[in-house]
Amino acid sequence: MSDVEPTETFNPWSVVNLVFHHLAEQGLHPVLGETGDPAAAAADLLMAMGVRPGPDSAGPGTPGVQETLAQLRRTMMPGIE
Repeated sequence: MSDVEPTETFNPWSVVNLVFHHLAEQGLHPVLGETGDPAAAAADLLMAMGVRPGPDSAGPGTPGVQETLAQLRRTMMPGIE
């Protein structure tokens, strides 16, 4: 057994979305990446909060996850595509 704890990662956009919704609920209007691609700014925000950003390709948009979701829809909701 290893003494090293596994590192948990999160999709950067999931955490940024959560933070931005919280700020908006407080009446604030956050802006991220106003000069272009917000990916670097999002990763910086996460790292400042102590969260290690995962790859953008991880999460519900990956082909494997999409196929699993499609299979679930076919099983649970036949006839709806």
